[in-house]
Amino acid sequence: MHCYDCAQDGRQETAGIGACTRCGLFTCADHAQILRTTVQRPIGVIPMTSVRPARRLVCGACRTAEAS
Repeated sequence: MHCYDCAQDGRQETAGIGACTRCGLFTCADHAQILRTTVQRPIGVIPMTSVRPARRLVCGACRTAEAS
């Protein structure tokens, strides 16, 4: 798969490193942003928060939309 943002800029051969968790489009290392997110698991009635954060990959467009 190729990076959607690079293809829009005319660079057709840039390999994507993963899919955005919000919109699903493939993105390359230059356009991807890795965010940390907390993970909660239900333990009985109380949600238990994981000590280590998880990773979430988003494209630049979705990151901008989330931040505004």
